[in-house]
Amino acid sequence: MTPQAQLFAKNLVILEHAGTVIRTYGGVVLNKEESDPPIDHKTLINTHKKELIAEAAVGFIHDGDSIILDAGSTVLQMVPLLSRFNNITVMTNSLHIVNALSELDNEQTILMPGGTFRKKSASFHGQLAENAFEHFTFDKLFMGTDGIDLNAGVTTFNEVYTVSKAMCNAAREVILMADSSKFGRKSPNVVCSLESVDKLITDADIDPAFRQALEEKGIDVIITGESNE
Repeated sequence: MTPQAQLFAKNLVILEHAGTVIRTYGGVVLNKEESDPPIDHKTLINTHKKELIAEAAVGFIHDGDSIILDAGSTVLQMVPLLSRFNNITVMTNSLHIVNALSELDNEQTILMPGGTFRKKSASFHGQLAENAFEHFTFDKLFMGTDGIDLNAGVTTFNEVYTVSKAMCNAAREVILMADSSKFGRKSPNVVCSLESVDKLITDADIDPAFRQALEEKGIDVIITGESNE
């Protein structure tokens, strides 16, 4: 076992003992009683699926694009891949993403709103952050979620979710990134309706009926590993 694999296994044991995750055959799942775990814990859940989703997501970015990245763990997986692009403008409320972007060697402009820092998600929220997004228009928003409900829409456990609403309003195109564990889950706070989502990128474990329902709402569903042409 490599040192990285040993560290990963050790972290999983810690999370299991803390009650954040539950071991299953072939992997782990988030303990539903732990509704809003810290971002560092979320990055260890369904990591491979998130990496594949991130790889698919950057396929929609071009040199010169202006994009918003939210503070989700799936979106965070995109950052190392952004080194492929030049002259991009990235706005994010995530401290982790800003730090990771600063390590890249490509030509980029990084924008970050002010606001109140939320340690659990390592991100900035509040009226100041929301106002910052109101002054810009971006090509695309890449956004994660805690749950997708066919009636309620895109939902989150995060109680300071209104900054995500501001991000949606600031983008010409909303691209939702969610692994299949999020489908059918309804969190307390609604970020946006499904009608506001242009593309959804997910993994092959999505239920076919759920996929059909999303497509009937006008969403372009992108499955990792499929041709999607």
